[in-house]
Amino acid sequence: MGIVDVVSEFCSVPRTRRHLKKRKQFQTVEMKVRIDCEGCERKIKKALEDMKGVNTVEVTPKQNKVTVTGYVDAGKVMRRVAYKTGKRVEPWPYVPYDTVAHPYAPGAYDKKAPAGYVRNVVSDPSAAPLARASSTEVRYTAAFSDENPNACSVM
Repeated sequence: MGIVDVVSEFCSVPRTRRHLKKRKQFQTVEMKVRIDCEGCERKIKKALEDMKGVNTVEVTPKQNKVTVTGYVDAGKVMRRVAYKTGKRVEPWPYVPYDTVAHPYAPGAYDKKAPAGYVRNVVSDPSAAPLARASSTEVRYTAAFSDENPNACSVM
């Protein structure tokens, strides 16, 4: 029976390849969800804490922001919140004020954004072409910059 075992090992397909799953990476998912009251906040936390792979759930009602950390898929988290709460969910569209070159340009500035945040126009170039400086603007601003040792000293 030793020969039969050896031959069957060469002819059989290993099952382990079929059952391998891609491991999810640890990530932080930020989303914008309208939070009206404490009941909404509890409902969102309850929907996400039961989910497999979730480590922490932070709900910030003033900013309408939900932050989830863990070994999760962003799409699944957002779909779960939308399904369980019945609310519209979208990825967090804001970045800190300091990361955008022209935060008050028409595409970047948003009256609904929380304090210290503007629309994320850095990652989406088509969102606001006016929010990015052209090469000539950069040259002129660098000529009068305090960091430039050869800058104009008239000012």
